[in-house]
Amino acid sequence: METIDRIPTSKIQRASKLISTGAKIGVNYVKYYSDKITKTEEEAKAKLNENNAEDIYNSLKNLKGSALKVAQMLSMDKSILPQAYVEKFSLSQFSVPPLSPALVMKTFRDYFGKSPNQLFDAFNSTAVNAASIGQVHFAEKDGKQLAVKIQYPGVANSISSDLAMVKPIAMSLFNIKGKDSDKYFKEVEDKLIEETNYLLEIEQSRDIAEKCKVIPNLKFPDYYTEYSSERIITMDWMKGQHLSEFVQTDASQKTLNKLGQALWYFYMFQIHTLKKVQADPHPGNFLISEKGDLIALDFGCIKEVPEDFYTPYFELANKKTLNNSKKFEEKLYQLEILREDDSEKDKVFFKSMFHELLSLFSLPMQDETFDFSNPEFFESIAALGEKYSKNTELRKVNGNRGSKHFIYINRTFFGLYNLMFDLKAKDILVNSFQKYTA
Repeated sequence: METIDRIPTSKIQRASKLISTGAKIGVNYVKYYSDKITKTEEEAKAKLNENNAEDIYNSLKNLKGSALKVAQMLSMDKSILPQAYVEKFSLSQFSVPPLSPALVMKTFRDYFGKSPNQLFDAFNSTAVNAASIGQVHFAEKDGKQLAVKIQYPGVANSISSDLAMVKPIAMSLFNIKGKDSDKYFKEVEDKLIEETNYLLEIEQSRDIAEKCKVIPNLKFPDYYTEYSSERIITMDWMKGQHLSEFVQTDASQKTLNKLGQALWYFYMFQIHTLKKVQADPHPGNFLISEKGDLIALDFGCIKEVPEDFYTPYFELANKKTLNNSKKFEEKLYQLEILREDDSEKDKVFFKSMFHELLSLFSLPMQDETFDFSNPEFFESIAALGEKYSKNTELRKVNGNRGSKHFIYINRTFFGLYNLMFDLKAKDILVNSFQKYTA
């Protein structure tokens, strides 16, 4: 297995890595223009995307941290990026090159003031899983099996500089303009800073686990503060398969439906009852136990849902609102999708676009049950994303619109929908989570 002996931690080192990647992308475009002579435009563009995705991911996987985390976030919305990028960036969820054993031991000592062998009865310095911000190791203490997550060195201190480097790319990708764009990047920065605070993660994990324990077929690990620090988190070793591996097995439809229902209840309960939610729903954060229970692992990214966003957000997806043009427009203004400085032409365009998007995206909320195994729903979402990604009118107007809260709430729903589709869950009871509300 490929391992990493050092991570660039200074701003100059990390910037240099991205600059060298930019040079490789420049070469890829030279190849692209050459390929257009002998290949179709579609074939040449597919090869360009494949080469660029490979080079960008290879750079980010060695940088680790927030730059890789942003790539992971983008991979969850399969309608934004070309498939080549989605496939590569998805690897950042739980399969990136880990730190070498020597660097692991040094990093642990730097964080905890002592070696892992002084703290645990047994510690495997080879990582079991590695993701964007940290990696997981197996340990034992007093006969108990433990998972020890160690944060990569320099990650917490490089968040601001990393985001400053990727900001121009993101602004171009989403056509964001104007000084107000800072609120979106500040939202991402604040959440990434929270994710690097492992003591906060323990607090959040215990809180949500306690409140969600009423949901059947859902399990959580216990956490151990005496073996944790701001950059190290120790929890129970939970046995099971990653969700992405489990769905490749021949599990029965009954089991898939049970897991899908538990997952749906878990997220709806958080959003509608707790008004805060684990906003990082990707396969690497869930295991399936031998008994067929869903195990939720990571609570570093928790998004609070303020009432002044929650109310218009879910009213906007309501059938009555979708069918009432005046009320629909009112909600668009409340959620900052429509702006007071919009021209009449822009207002008509965005009102029509969001009505089309929400009419489709809110379908799972409109009936008592929903079939997430139906590929037509997801194909329609992908087709709509493709349609607007090619829309020349959309490229002309300011994409700087919408409440900052959309970033993590939409990310949550995109990730949840994708997980439900991976499970091929059918006949999911959409609103019956309310019976678990105290």
